[in-house]
Amino acid sequence: GGAALVIDYGHPRSSPGDTLQAVRRHQPAPVFLRPGEADLTAHVDFQALVDAAAPAAATEIVTQGDFLRALGIEIRADRLIRSAPNRADVIADACRRLIEPSGMGNLFKVVGMTHPGLSVPPGFPT
Repeated sequence: GGAALVIDYGHPRSSPGDTLQAVRRHQPAPVFLRPGEADLTAHVDFQALVDAAAPAAATEIVTQGDFLRALGIEIRADRLIRSAPNRADVIADACRRLIEPSGMGNLFKVVGMTHPGLSVPPGFPT
């Protein structure tokens, strides 16, 4: 048995090239300009991850927006808003940021990997 869930920003399959990038004060920055003062990161090549995990069964690679919608994030946000109407704007904004294409909804991808005998986990197409 066993399973893994990976959520990160990246591409279903990266094109050849370097995805190394630096972020400083929430803005893109030159990678080598200020060593130690910027966060270094790289986009995940999800297909390479799936290939490396074989013989595990991998789900379809989906966007974070599709994944969270399939799990019912909008229903959950509505319930939270009903129970805390004074925080409705904050909850709605947070939900939109997670699922909308202009926020994190398309940038972040999701893939699940399981033992081949297990069923497809919730949130993924079957």
